[in-house]
Amino acid sequence: MAKFKTTSSAAKGHHDSLEPLRTHFQTGSVIFSEGDLGLAMYVVESGEVEIRKRMGDDDTVLAVLGKGDFFGEMCMLQDEVPRSATAMARTDVDAVMIDQAAFTFILERNPEIAVRMMRKLVRRLRQTTRLLEDAVGHKVDLESSGITEAPPAAADPTVRLVDNKRGVWFSLVDKKETSVGRSDPVTGIQPDIDLTPVDPERSVSRRHARFRREEDGSFVVIEDVGTMNGTFVNGERLAAGRPHPVESGDSVVFGTVDCRFEIGEAKG
Repeated sequence: MAKFKTTSSAAKGHHDSLEPLRTHFQTGSVIFSEGDLGLAMYVVESGEVEIRKRMGDDDTVLAVLGKGDFFGEMCMLQDEVPRSATAMARTDVDAVMIDQAAFTFILERNPEIAVRMMRKLVRRLRQTTRLLEDAVGHKVDLESSGITEAPPAAADPTVRLVDNKRGVWFSLVDKKETSVGRSDPVTGIQPDIDLTPVDPERSVSRRHARFRREEDGSFVVIEDVGTMNGTFVNGERLAAGRPHPVESGDSVVFGTVDCRFEIGEAKG
């Protein structure tokens, strides 16, 4: 099981909002339930945590975690992901709760944590593949399984980013979230808005930020975890993972790419 080292000075000298929050759970209490919206990950400082999965009418214990183990990390890599399992305190547990902003701060200073997380995710993928093979009764090649991503969403011409230097504009897509970044043919990363043509300095991260359309029709922009050169709205630097409202006419800068956010039919 991957280990995640924590210290009480993990965010010493930084803004208080990035200080990891220490919390306590009594024996038998639910830390989070399967299906809950994931907003933070946890690192066990003492005690034991059971990870349980509902299978039919039964709860199956998938893992028992102890000091240094981390769990709930999927929400650090993808926004608004429902929890895939339930975490329950097997004994009294002391844990560190880390949101996306604190995670980015820690990751920038301890990049080996990213490697540990990737190793854990690889093990999880292998376990999932074995379970799938057991279910279907034969080997499964995920590369040629026919499982593909959903087709790209259509552009929404009424909401766009306009590059202030070149006048090039990019439509947001007609769905709840629009990703902004730089395409990468090696990994296959293709954001909804690819700023490569207006970013000769390669200042934009491959997964840089996301625009989210709220229920009331307003928009927020969220900087993704791991973004290197920052995102700014009207000159204000965003904290990773924290939604910031944007309105038509606002300046939004990704790295060195200076854009204007517009809502409404394009003129001309």
